[in-house]
Order: sequence, then C-alpha cells, then structure tokens
Amino acid sequence: MNVSTHTRPSRKAPVAAALLTFVSLAALAACGGQPAKDAGGSAPATRTTRFTENGVTVTLSVSDWQASQGTLTAVFTPEAKGFHLYSTDLPPTGIEGVGRPTAMAVNGALKARGRLTAGADVRSISVPGVDAPVPVYPDGPVTTTLPVRADTDGDATVLLGYASCSTQDGCTIPVSDHPVHLHVTDDGPTFDAA
Repeated sequence: MNVSTHTRPSRKAPVAAALLTFVSLAALAACGGQPAKDAGGSAPATRTTRFTENGVTVTLSVSDWQASQGTLTAVFTPEAKGFHLYSTDLPPTGIEGVGRPTAMAVNGALKARGRLTAGADVRSISVPGVDAPVPVYPDGPVTTTLPVRADTDGDATVLLGYASCSTQDGCTIPVSDHPVHLHVTDDGPTFDAA
C-alpha cells in the first residue's frame, strides 16, 4: 500500500484561530476587560450591572422576565468588614437623623408591582445620642428584590439609595437616588454595558 506524503492545506488553522480568539476574549473578561462592541459600535446589552459608591458595591439584575413582568434584584455589599446597611423600612431621613433606608424604586417604562423586600432579618441597635432603636441588617451583603412590570417599551430608571455604618468605624456618606438606566423591549429590560 502506497501512502502519499504530500500535504494539503490544513482545515485546523481557522478552527485554531477561532479558539485562540475565544480564549483571548475570555482572558480579557476575566481580567476586567470590556466586551467587544457590536458592528453598530455600541456595547451589547446585559441583564446585570454593577457600581460602587461610598463604600458599597451594588449589583443590579433582572430575572424571571415573563409576560412583561419580572424581578429586579439589588445586592448591596459593603466593601469593608463590620459595616451594615439600614432597613428598607427606615424613614427617608432616618431615626432622629441617623441612617438612611436601603431603597430601590423605578420610573419610566417600568413600574413597581409590589414592595421592596430584603433577604435578611432586621435587628435593632442602640446609637449614642438617639433615643429610639435603629433597625439595621446584619453586617455584610443584603439582597433586595422588587417585582416590576413594563407598561410599554422605552427607557426606565432604577433609583437606589443606602448608607453603610459600622459601630466601630462610623458611617459612609449616604447615597440617595443613584440612577441606573435600562431600556425595555418585548424581550425585557436590559442595562447598557459600560
């Protein structure tokens, strides 16, 4: 049997190039790089976004979207250990001026279809100079959820508020009505990638 030893153009080269591109993009994303923009020059839309302000990282996501309604979830994570967030039920100006509520509201094409709830138990603390107990969540991250619906396609804004404090290190500057913008279509709300 005679076996030919001549070479043909390899079909593996395009596959290897595509695999190398995929691995390079994955490495870029793992290192904090930004995703490539689409042909129109805009970044792809996403159902999750994140920002950090005044000692707290907030991760906001859309889930369970069906029949023009779903859930907005915000995870508030203090950057330093020993810091807590205040109850969603705290009055807007706090108790005797102390604290600010953990808050999430929507406007524009999205409407709330229920109350904001938190996945953590509230405990009361005593603050020097304040007569009433102050309701807070345990130290660390707090997950909140808000059921929402879309009345129409278009733009919407999520407004987030919070303050973080430590019984030993004091408080960070409160954040009030931090805006996060979304676009609502038939497929649901999406955040523009940064």
